[in-house]
Amino acid sequence: MNVTIICIGKLKEKFYTDAVSEYSKRIKRFASLNIIELPDESIPQNSSEKQNEKIKQREGERILAKLKPSSFVVSMCIEGSAVSSEELAGTLKKAAMYPGNIVFVIGGSLGLSDEVKRRSDMRMSFGRITLPHQLMRVVLAEQIYRAFMINSGASYHK
Repeated sequence: MNVTIICIGKLKEKFYTDAVSEYSKRIKRFASLNIIELPDESIPQNSSEKQNEKIKQREGERILAKLKPSSFVVSMCIEGSAVSSEELAGTLKKAAMYPGNIVFVIGGSLGLSDEVKRRSDMRMSFGRITLPHQLMRVVLAEQIYRAFMINSGASYHK
């Protein structure tokens, strides 16, 4: 199985990169993991809603350019469905049936464009709290690993 995480922006703090690196190593027991970092747009201070929408649209165009038609796309967004770890494990099982791969998309600090959300096969949320998009990558990587562990019957998940 191929798992891709497409995200806007680079991880800047070492503790985030270390955490994602650790979970990436663990995931590779189960699947090929590819993380694609796309450049983020600078957001002017006191930007208008219209400016913010243009920024999300430009970032969204970069995301859409990386998606294959055969991929099962999961957009991480606050208005998505809240899922348990077990439900995410089920989603990974279901996505394994797709001819392409499963792609998780994390937007920039303004979120995802409507075009990216429409392209998604699933919109997923880890709750109504707001997480920095860098931390979101760590949480997502851990949950992907946990889902694989659940599917393998290992004792990691309690």
